[in-house]
Amino acid sequence: MSSKLIIAVILIYFFVLIAIAKLTAKKADNKTFFLGERKSPWYIVAFGMIGASLSGVTFLSVPAWVGNSGNQFSYMQAVLGYFFGYIIVATVLIPLYYKMNLTSIYEYLKQRFGFWSYKTGAFFFLGSRILGASVRLLLVANVLQLILFDRWNIPYFMTVIVAVALIWIYTNKGGIKTIIWTDTLQTAFMLASVFLTIYMLSNLLDLPSEGGVYTTIKNSSYSKIFFFEDSNSSNYFLKHFFGGVFITIGMTGLDQDMMQKNLSCKNSKEAQKNIMSMATILILVNLVFLSLGALLYMYANKTGVGLDAKSDMLFAKIAMDDSTGTTIGILFLLGVIAAAYSSADSALTSLTTSFSIDFLNLEKMEQKKAEKTRKTVHIFMSIAIVLMVLLLKYGTDESAIGLLMKMAGFTYGPLIGLFFFGILTQRKLNDKLVPLISLLVPLIIGILWNYSTGAPGIPKGELGIFGAYKFGFEIIIYNALLSYVGLYLISKANLK
Repeated sequence: MSSKLIIAVILIYFFVLIAIAKLTAKKADNKTFFLGERKSPWYIVAFGMIGASLSGVTFLSVPAWVGNSGNQFSYMQAVLGYFFGYIIVATVLIPLYYKMNLTSIYEYLKQRFGFWSYKTGAFFFLGSRILGASVRLLLVANVLQLILFDRWNIPYFMTVIVAVALIWIYTNKGGIKTIIWTDTLQTAFMLASVFLTIYMLSNLLDLPSEGGVYTTIKNSSYSKIFFFEDSNSSNYFLKHFFGGVFITIGMTGLDQDMMQKNLSCKNSKEAQKNIMSMATILILVNLVFLSLGALLYMYANKTGVGLDAKSDMLFAKIAMDDSTGTTIGILFLLGVIAAAYSSADSALTSLTTSFSIDFLNLEKMEQKKAEKTRKTVHIFMSIAIVLMVLLLKYGTDESAIGLLMKMAGFTYGPLIGLFFFGILTQRKLNDKLVPLISLLVPLIIGILWNYSTGAPGIPKGELGIFGAYKFGFEIIIYNALLSYVGLYLISKANLK
């Protein structure tokens, strides 16, 4: 695929996004930026949130998951857990946020416990979302570097700066109101790209037109979904399923990024419709991505294309190879940019919102000063993401999906413990000790994980301190439960 064609596709794509931003950002102010004036149609929000939930990690790393260390379709176990997590978000958290009329969801902690709990919740969100957005952008920057910028000897850090600057351009004014509509377009691009790529790969593999894809994958070595045999394995069903429940509660229900879209709906009923319709569609969409992964590995084994690539780059290697044709290359390029930017743009907006509201008290400022402050924060958050992407690039070689889930466990686990301690009990916390508990728990769990089987602290092939037990997605459960226990120890009965 020629460099000129790649540049043309990217330029046309961003021209469309900027045009949408121009239309949606007319007469925009901070209220528009943060909540979209609470006028977003729930079905538009739901469709756009599919792309934000999936991101470039799903587009590149979930297909790659299929062929890594016998994972096969085990990721679907976590996806089923996600669905039940969305039920909890829809029935418990959304009514609470609307009842309290929140702009930042961490304001709940201030009203329930006090100043330090509030700042702790907002701090953990900022850390987790900067890390999460950076992992997602890392993937798309790697792809752009591989297929284009290496040809021109452009350094990697410039690729990252350009990638983040493009997001800043179309989100700077309209914020969440713009993102609701750009994410809808990007979700459509991403899903169309995946379905059409599966169709074209099935033709390249000479699969029968009727039922060929389903039958071939079902009879392949990649299709196993449920793993009940070894409870020590990181792929064990209960670990994935309950880990998936907690990950959804944390990464959606307690995440300003995802909740900011929900809070832009007219009322809680429409926000609940949004969540549950998205949850249902995500089951099918993730199954499609795993099916794509199976076909990619089949094609790689048949032709040899991409066998030498790092797993996350398998899709890119095959799509951009001359043997698969220009059409698949264009579909891949559109899909990966849409997937990465549909999550990264909303992450940048929510980071700006949280820091402005939770740490700078922007709502109490005079209007002109507030808008100037918000724009300044938007720039600094963009810089923070650039720096974190570069740090991750040269500091880890782990697959994106694995890295993202581990980080989610350590950052969202304490948030789950803190929020649900407030929701499920009437006890009063020693507010000043909350930051200590919330930092100490991930440290303890991190040390235990580091010396478990398969972790960095244990040589390959040797058993860890828990024998053959390997931590998986359930690491978020340990962080949440231990945080809950720690909070109980620094609390007392509320006599009121």
